[in-house]
Amino acid sequence: MHGTSLKLVIFDCDGTLVDSQLAIVSAMTAAWRAAGLADPDPRAVRRVVSLPLTEAIALLVPGEEEWFVKRLAGLYRDAYYRERHQAHPEPEPLVPGMRTALAALRAHGYRLGIATGKSLRGLVAVLEQHELADWFVTLQTADRAQGKPDPDMVFRAQEESGIAAADTVVVGDSTYDMEMARAAGVPAIGVAWGYHEAGELEAAGARRVVHSCEEMCSALLDVLEPRA
Repeated sequence: MHGTSLKLVIFDCDGTLVDSQLAIVSAMTAAWRAAGLADPDPRAVRRVVSLPLTEAIALLVPGEEEWFVKRLAGLYRDAYYRERHQAHPEPEPLVPGMRTALAALRAHGYRLGIATGKSLRGLVAVLEQHELADWFVTLQTADRAQGKPDPDMVFRAQEESGIAAADTVVVGDSTYDMEMARAAGVPAIGVAWGYHEAGELEAAGARRVVHSCEEMCSALLDVLEPRA
């Protein structure tokens, strides 16, 4: 059901593949408390998911000096590790239907990649917990590339997989994902189950916004295998 050229689907992780908001908000709250700050607004925390950690924190504490932002980032990493690997070692849940959708895309012959604000260590841990580590041909993280909305992760993913922009699409739940795709010159599919609203995704350049994993697969097929 696919053409002769290889196709690359680049997924965001948090809010797109997995529902990680509880773990992220909990760790951010723990970091704020350790630094003597009032708890952050959970809605504000969800808004900055997908950005590199220090950039996300800088938006949450505007006006603070760089050393303090880096301190909060370290406290967040410590809290996140404790929460996910010690207190609650169960994996962040996959979005319902995502495993089936990924398997279907692979069966169509598509290559899968990830572009995320997570660190490589954090991303690999999530993929290994869900036994998905070998399903993705390229992993782009904020500690290895320029963070979103810079297009660097898309370019690196294309280079690693040997797939051109004409055969690439980005899937994500945030405006940062849509802006990254637009800057890279590739189409983007927005998912409505994440942390930014559907209207925002459309305004940021989403080709379509989908509401289920089944609909996502159909949208990707339409974008990557357009009918003549």
